[in-house]
Amino acid sequence: MADLVITAEGLGKRYQLAHESRPDTFRDSFLQSLRGFARGFSGLGNKVTEDFWALKDVSFSIERGEVTGIIGRNGAGKSTLLKLLARITEPTTGRITLRGRVASLLEVGTGFHQELSGRENIFLNGAILGMSRREIRRKFDEIVAFAEVERFLDTPVKHYSSGMYVRLAFSVAAHLEPEILIVDEVLAVGDGEFQKKCLGRMDAISRTGRTVLFVSHNLEALRSICSRGLLLESGVMAASGPIQDVIARYHLEHSELSARFPASDKPSITGVEIDGARLQAGDLVVKLTYQSPWPLRSPVGGFVLSTADGRPIFGSSMRTHPPTDPLADSRAGTCTWEVPQLALHSGNYSLSAWLGDKAEDFDQRVDAVSFAFVSPRHYPGRPPVHTIGPVDLPCRWTAQS
Repeated sequence: MADLVITAEGLGKRYQLAHESRPDTFRDSFLQSLRGFARGFSGLGNKVTEDFWALKDVSFSIERGEVTGIIGRNGAGKSTLLKLLARITEPTTGRITLRGRVASLLEVGTGFHQELSGRENIFLNGAILGMSRREIRRKFDEIVAFAEVERFLDTPVKHYSSGMYVRLAFSVAAHLEPEILIVDEVLAVGDGEFQKKCLGRMDAISRTGRTVLFVSHNLEALRSICSRGLLLESGVMAASGPIQDVIARYHLEHSELSARFPASDKPSITGVEIDGARLQAGDLVVKLTYQSPWPLRSPVGGFVLSTADGRPIFGSSMRTHPPTDPLADSRAGTCTWEVPQLALHSGNYSLSAWLGDKAEDFDQRVDAVSFAFVSPRHYPGRPPVHTIGPVDLPCRWTAQS
């Protein structure tokens, strides 16, 4: 039987949203004023409430030692789920079973007292997390060294920068040996070097048999340390499984893989579409459809692949790479471009398309479609894409001593 440390069954969290109801007509206003007078209110407007389910019927289980990434767009319910797991708020429906001590870092400085020094807050926060004074003393030097706040240890934390705050808060939570560590996106406050230290620490924690739940919009960070992922969509569990598969599902659902354009009085592109299933397998297959008021002589399609910030990576056209069976003169047709085993690192990209014939160009669509690519080739410890570029060319190393 699996060694489960977290079990969630049918979790739901409902909030009530208040709205001000305004009258549409003079008659409505008069009647509303009478009702307000009768109820002892001002009559300027009635408060109406609306049920909002931040989470609905969410179920999952997590085994001991798993590092689980929780993925979703803003408002998907990620932070609400963590607050339920951390016992900060109670679920409206469902049940949570936790086996082990929980440490959570959900907001910068949670559990810190502004007027106390960093030293005092280490002991205060440790006590809140259920640690004895002896345990805190044993870990004290490691906590301070990891947080890199030695010079400011006896300074009230109200004078700390947000980066210092989060370094100390994370260090306390991560070093006091919880069986379950819950971390929200607060790591984004720290600099790149500290984020790398945090990821390494969470990986080390999982190797000792403890469990980590991590919410982040940095999907590469999730890929690097997580074995499993949960995908939330509008408060509902949309996917659960290996982190690579969950990220691929998220990318696929939030990519603009197709676009349609109106025909004009000249040869024009009417559509661009990426094959989503092939993209998930690591291949890029794109179809360009066109129309023309007159038969085009040897129609030519072309694409340019760019990074999300508009830097071209490479391009190809039927002029530079002629098809084995050239298109005959036609008023409408489809050109298909295929790049097997797309040699790119995971990231966001866009495709521009153009249409012409042997002699001239007729139409172009800049950034016609955008897509997020998840490379099937995963390299532990790979530097960020912005430091090494997006291209992942096949290569081989040899070494001698």
